[in-house]
Amino acid sequence: MLLAIDAGNTNVVFALLEGRTVKGRWRIATDPRRTGDEYAVWLMQLLAIRGIEAKRIDRIIISTVVPRALHNLEVLCRHYFNVEPLIAGVGAADYAIDIDVDEPKSLGADRAVNAIAAHARHSGDLIVVDFGTATTFDVIDFHGAYKGGIIAPGINLSLDALVGNTAKLPRIAIEIPESTSVIGRNTEDQMLIGVFWGYVAMMEGLIARIRAEIGRPAKVIATGGLAVLFDEATEIFDSVEADLTIEGLAILAERAASK
Repeated sequence: MLLAIDAGNTNVVFALLEGRTVKGRWRIATDPRRTGDEYAVWLMQLLAIRGIEAKRIDRIIISTVVPRALHNLEVLCRHYFNVEPLIAGVGAADYAIDIDVDEPKSLGADRAVNAIAAHARHSGDLIVVDFGTATTFDVIDFHGAYKGGIIAPGINLSLDALVGNTAKLPRIAIEIPESTSVIGRNTEDQMLIGVFWGYVAMMEGLIARIRAEIGRPAKVIATGGLAVLFDEATEIFDSVEADLTIEGLAILAERAASK
């Protein structure tokens, strides 16, 4: 079985796969100080709950945008699974796609892996919107080349900035406003309208501009934790794929095995 580890700025996701089918998925808050031993205690218990023996995991691939977290994840793989992990974008797990931007090495591993998975699933030009700590918009052409994109503050970052830099505004939950009116009648409603519908307008506006610049039809693929929520509020997405990053890691692992 393959263990795919996606270390993001907010969470580290561990996914267990047979082929490209996800058999289990767990997440833990990202903390670069967390040791390999601490990961092991947590993960081994979760595997045991699912009745999965650690020795069944014979391949591991890691994608990370938090460089300081990589060493401890490698320790986990070597000491507790006796597996030398693949690192997305390195060696046998090289992306093997054209990264057509000014500084190809600066592209985050999650965005490259998303591009690989999206191109494997869909034909034509693509726009991948990933709702993470930041919300990213990535453009992949019909050849599978990564052409660039946009980085915007994630909606929770925007809300944190709003609440953290004002004296009286309260913390609110991110959800679809109950009223269809965009004129709020109280502070909480006004905040939710501004954050939620403002974010929808930002997405729709940026995607319209990207499509106009591409000059060809482009499918929009959404992924990340809040993709399902926003899919209820806009028709801009052609597909919502929660496991896009994990599937991209599975593809890289397959390619590495074939080498």
